[in-house]
Amino acid sequence: MAGREIYSKRGPQARRTWTAAAIPMVVVLIILGAIIGAVAGVFLGFISADGSSDETWQGMTYMLIGTFAPGAVLIFLWVVFFERRPLAAIGLNGQFLGRFVRGYGLGLAFLTIVVGGIWLLGGYQIEASGSVALAVLIPAAWVLLGFIVQGSTEEIFMRGWLMGLITSRHGIVWGVVVNSAIFSLLHGANIEMSAELIFGLANILLVGVMLSFYAIKEGSLWGVCGWHAAWNWLLASGFGLPVSGHDSPVNPILIDLADAPDAAWWLTGGVFGPEASAVTTVVLLAGTLYWAFKGKAADYGVEAPTDAATDNPAQG
Repeated sequence: MAGREIYSKRGPQARRTWTAAAIPMVVVLIILGAIIGAVAGVFLGFISADGSSDETWQGMTYMLIGTFAPGAVLIFLWVVFFERRPLAAIGLNGQFLGRFVRGYGLGLAFLTIVVGGIWLLGGYQIEASGSVALAVLIPAAWVLLGFIVQGSTEEIFMRGWLMGLITSRHGIVWGVVVNSAIFSLLHGANIEMSAELIFGLANILLVGVMLSFYAIKEGSLWGVCGWHAAWNWLLASGFGLPVSGHDSPVNPILIDLADAPDAAWWLTGGVFGPEASAVTTVVLLAGTLYWAFKGKAADYGVEAPTDAATDNPAQG
């Protein structure tokens, strides 16, 4: 399949990172960014010397911002100074506010449908009502900012840089499959090996595919950044549910839910949270089919040039 540029045409001076180097680079830069943030967090008091984080909303906010933002900066520097491309080339292009807000609304809607479906099937019980007191809203607002940074950073690496790079060389199918698989595997250590983890990783692979088609069809990364941030935030701050196996110290503003005692793990997702639920699988499949068949792939992006000026081994 011919390569395609998803977000913008590639200029004559632009360079492309080798695919074989790009895949490990994603992992290395994410880890390096996290290390930079963790070291700073030790000095700031959010992370202890043994690597454990402060179990407060302040500590959670720092972890979401401080250990993800450095990775985003590193990939920005690589794109601009090594690849000689603008950030628009990885999807950070026009109509930021409209696309982000629309994506955020869609993320809230998707998660509400998932949680509502699990509730209707008897998967949840109410532990406590939510609260809109200032003491709850302030932490929720800070965590919202944190999830915007965290979710957007993951999208920049996966649907922005990696998918764009692989698609430009090998076509849309490879770009979607590879970035989604790596995105899923990066969550593989969130909880101990279990059926919940395997099901959760399968759903994360599926959400990667869905968001890939969303980004491709919109020709921008802003929408999926909003979707990702909204999904994570509403899980933690709206319903008090685990986010990919991680619990939140923030009191929910809508309702505090817990798994019903007799609910099957495949319905609620167990310790991994709703992302390992069969209800989530159904909802994500519907979203994937919608964006996958929304027009033809050939109608989106532009064919990637392969002339010597933009794609020779010396330039990568």
